[in-house]
Amino acid sequence: MSCVRGRDTGPERLVRSLLHRMGYRFRLQAKHLPGKPDLVLPRHRIAVFVHGCFWHQHSGCRKAARPTTRTEFWNKKLDGNMERDLRNRRLLVDLGWNVLVVWECETRDREQLAAKLKHAIESLSQAHTSARSQAA
Repeated sequence: MSCVRGRDTGPERLVRSLLHRMGYRFRLQAKHLPGKPDLVLPRHRIAVFVHGCFWHQHSGCRKAARPTTRTEFWNKKLDGNMERDLRNRRLLVDLGWNVLVVWECETRDREQLAAKLKHAIESLSQAHTSARSQAA
């Protein structure tokens, strides 16, 4: 497991490249936020996590199959990852951030991923802007 990278993975680099081409500016690995999101779009108050399907157990994905050996170890490890992800998402929402999760399997089709990112960022950004204007 020591060879598994936690940052600058292929899917993460692809998401960064797509966002940059679309004109969005972001920060990497925001250590001051819960869960250290892979990308943060401060202007839009959006935290982006790029999750591996296996490690974060993407439901319905064939890559999320659990190993059949050492099941006690793997169940504890993967369940812990899922609980931590949920806890971090809740903390970010409580801090006023919108959370966007991009799954590893979604990075296979660049055009579809670019459309998903654009739609999600625009809708989350509009929600943030309207909530901010109502509070004023």
